[in-house]
Amino acid sequence: MSYAVIKTGGKQYRVNVGDKFDVEKLVAGEGDVVTFTEVLAAGEGEAISFGAPFISGATVEAKVLKQHRAEKVTAFKFRRRKGYHRTKGHRQLITRVQITSINA
Repeated sequence: MSYAVIKTGGKQYRVNVGDKFDVEKLVAGEGDVVTFTEVLAAGEGEAISFGAPFISGATVEAKVLKQHRAEKVTAFKFRRRKGYHRTKGHRQLITRVQITSINA
């Protein structure tokens, strides 16, 4: 099974064709096809090629399944004996994608 390592949103993901996963928000509508050009490694078994830093001409295509928000993250600050406490919440915008093809 061939796989690729892509970079998006400041993170790296190891992907196979058919994988579904969440990435940082992409500017695309549901059903659109997005192309990841920052491919760090691609191949199968012993025939893996690595980029420096990226493989030139390699792309990974994915279909956008859903635009949604992640679970809530709560940031709580507290200073003991001072009567100080602050609570802030945040929900990150994320995109669910499904890998359709790997072109290395």
